[in-house]
Amino acid sequence: MSRPETRYTGPEFCAMPAREAVRLLVRGEISPDELLDASVERRSQTDGHINASVIQCEKRARDSIRSLPNRGGKASPGWLGGVTVGIKDLIDVNGVPNTCGSPALVDNIPDENDALIDRLEDRGAVIAGKTNTPEFGAGANTFNAVFGATRNPWNTSSNAGGSSGGSAAALATGQYWLCHGSDLAGSLRTPASFCGVVGFRPTPGRCGGGPSDTAFSCEAVDGPMARDILDAALFLDSMCGFDSRHPISIEEPRIPFQESVGQSPGNIRIAFSEDLGGFAPVEKEIRQTLRHAAETVAVDGVEVAEDCPELQDLNRIYLALRGIHYGAVADRLPDSARKHFKRTLRENAKFGRALTSAEIYDAMRGKTRIYHAMRTFLEDYDVLAIPVTGIAPGPVEVEYPPIIDGVPMRDYVEWLRFSFLATTAALPALSMPCGFTPKGMPVGIQLIGPPRGEARLLQVAYAIEQRLNLPLGPIDPIVPD
Repeated sequence: MSRPETRYTGPEFCAMPAREAVRLLVRGEISPDELLDASVERRSQTDGHINASVIQCEKRARDSIRSLPNRGGKASPGWLGGVTVGIKDLIDVNGVPNTCGSPALVDNIPDENDALIDRLEDRGAVIAGKTNTPEFGAGANTFNAVFGATRNPWNTSSNAGGSSGGSAAALATGQYWLCHGSDLAGSLRTPASFCGVVGFRPTPGRCGGGPSDTAFSCEAVDGPMARDILDAALFLDSMCGFDSRHPISIEEPRIPFQESVGQSPGNIRIAFSEDLGGFAPVEKEIRQTLRHAAETVAVDGVEVAEDCPELQDLNRIYLALRGIHYGAVADRLPDSARKHFKRTLRENAKFGRALTSAEIYDAMRGKTRIYHAMRTFLEDYDVLAIPVTGIAPGPVEVEYPPIIDGVPMRDYVEWLRFSFLATTAALPALSMPCGFTPKGMPVGIQLIGPPRGEARLLQVAYAIEQRLNLPLGPIDPIVPD
């Protein structure tokens, strides 16, 4: 289905791409204050319907505008020049509450920035608010006991995905030009798919490191969210760089991603699988949308071949790695925080605590095996294209789908199986819009690239975006009668 008829009645500034806003800022044709004014106005117009930007910090944003580094347009590949951005409520921004969606942390106001926030502000980002997340980022439906639920702009009776659901919904309605997200089991990719935007899970270390107390972790990563591929490249450049506070962080690329994405991609080979060899169920409408997208892009030097790698024990390996993460993070929180855990978060912590040493060792060996399987598979292809999820957004009141294509879901993680591969293999992946369901809900396609292959992944994604030619601007929230 083509994009359903939509309206956009917000400020004109909010509808322009981030890269255009940067260009006008650099030339002095608009000011950061004008963009912030537009962002504040748009949030007031839309957040009553979607509840995406749950913490405001306008005074801090005004103060940061006064102290923006005076670098002009060429000082940094990721120079933002005063563009207003949103930050997921899981990362420290000094002077701004970082609740992580938990009642235990409503009064948690950090004194220092996370290293990633320092880097973004040094590159001209103006942070104007925090976006909603499920409790401690656990879940692909964004709701919590502090701020409530975030709703999908394309149908406000539906959920926005998670755990970066606030960021995705804010982008889709034009509240911000760029938004920060994070990803463990598709937390960037699922909400991007559900809300019709781009969510980029980079190589671990590309945008910093994991949580501060598990900084060597490779499973949970930060990454950019944007409304299209070129803006995603801009924000990725803004996030990149080594910082000793993030021990796995890596240096900026020799060629900026914004430059790479604009180069001719040459011939492109895409491996495409509707269900990753039967790894997870997929509803008929999602299969049809993905298949139509694959057929549409398979022209003019783009080859699409139905193929997927052998991925022995991927489910078991990923679940153990996820358990290690929650055992090291959530299960180590003080009793004052753990007493508020929702059921699924308690189950995550319990699962991690119960892992045996043999299961942990097997997971580490299995992760290496999956990595090499993907590394060799992608020697013949530029990307692997698979679903983001097997289902369209569901009701906002339902935490996770009980059934997909006739297959019962045993827990809230099983329906996210298509996110496991990139996380386990430590490969860059993104979700980008590829069409709509018959009911007019966005569908994303997931592209997984080779090791440290963000540049090629962006090139391929941009070529696909151009061939699909979907409208990518913000919308007014669609409120059903």
